[in-house]
Amino acid sequence: MASSREYLDFVLGQLSELDDVSYRAMMGEYIIYYRGKVIGGIYDDRFLVKQTKSAKKLMPEAVLELPYEGAKEMLLVDNPDDRAFLAELFNAMVDELPATKKRKK
Repeated sequence: MASSREYLDFVLGQLSELDDVSYRAMMGEYIIYYRGKVIGGIYDDRFLVKQTKSAKKLMPEAVLELPYEGAKEMLLVDNPDDRAFLAELFNAMVDELPATKKRKK
């Protein structure tokens, strides 16, 4: 099942207080970037973020879910309604994530 544009718009609205949030559509799902780094995505209308130390600390009860078959498990964000929490989460995670590799043309 592909994710809906409405859910993407909802999540982006929740992240609107942060600068430099972007997304890219990929095979019916959406990859979320923060400051040029992949931080998570929307998969089957679920908001998932990468497993980092700070994400695990901020969401100790988070459920691990597969975004798609064959992928690494990610943390389910179960409270996407809390804008302040999302800003805190993204700001805590961003320095732990590797830089995005440039794609060859």
